[in-house]
Amino acid sequence: MAGLATDPYRSRIAERWEFAPRVDPVVWPSLAEAAATAGPLDGAALARYDRDGFLVLPGLIGPDELTALVAETDRLVAAADPGRDDVVVEPGGAAVRSVFRVHRTSPVMARLCAASPLAQIAGQLLGGEVYVHQSRINLKPAFAGRPFPWHSDFETWHSEDGMPRMRALSASILLTENTPHNGPLMLVPGSHRRFVRCQGETPDQHFRQSLRNQAYGVPDPAALTTLVADGGIASVVGPPGTVVIFDCNVMHGSAGNITPAPRHNIFVCFNSTANRLVRPFGGTPPRPAFLAEREPLALVG
Repeated sequence: MAGLATDPYRSRIAERWEFAPRVDPVVWPSLAEAAATAGPLDGAALARYDRDGFLVLPGLIGPDELTALVAETDRLVAAADPGRDDVVVEPGGAAVRSVFRVHRTSPVMARLCAASPLAQIAGQLLGGEVYVHQSRINLKPAFAGRPFPWHSDFETWHSEDGMPRMRALSASILLTENTPHNGPLMLVPGSHRRFVRCQGETPDQHFRQSLRNQAYGVPDPAALTTLVADGGIASVVGPPGTVVIFDCNVMHGSAGNITPAPRHNIFVCFNSTANRLVRPFGGTPPRPAFLAEREPLALVG
């Protein structure tokens, strides 16, 4: 495959996994320059993000906006057609698991991406103009929410979407109380500093299965054991309106939800406009636009 030997983040090409060093900054273009740039995050917050790969920001979404987001989420989920590719149901069930590309279909979600602090924070961390690479509602219904396996977003975005470098991040907005028991987002602090090359060749149309139960592009248990031994596991718990910002390469996942309390979050994934998608590095056809925007929509507040 052309360019494979020079790709620092090549993956899914061998029968075993391996660690590779990160060759990109975490805060672009550098921590010092970002700290000197006017933006929502101060130097201490930037340093924590650089060190851990994520930030938890309680109360970033105010009560009025949160009320509107919850109502819009309920509307979008109620109207979701499970027959559409951009609507994913739980494995072995009928409950909606995810609704994708909500920034394109909902003015409320579009305003969240553009007019809230999210894009400003993303721009400060990624060093300039950003766009929405992917957006989705993730639901974990009471008693029936299934887990999301451990993974690095960038491994998939690079291999299956053609994202060149680690110059992207995600923002997760908590719509319901996220407790230690109802399947909160879990992250491995410091794991963003190493890239895990995953084993196995990506099957055709892999996205159709991976959105429900990902089997390729997930870390080997030995890799995850090493990362957790070094960094531990942080669970993001907190009230509605809390936002967690996390680097595209931080290892994360979540357990299932067997409690009476649902766990509903919105995810907005931002990419730098200087990091636009090219041909997927794994050699497969590009995934659909609802998973990876190839014609970015301008963020207008």
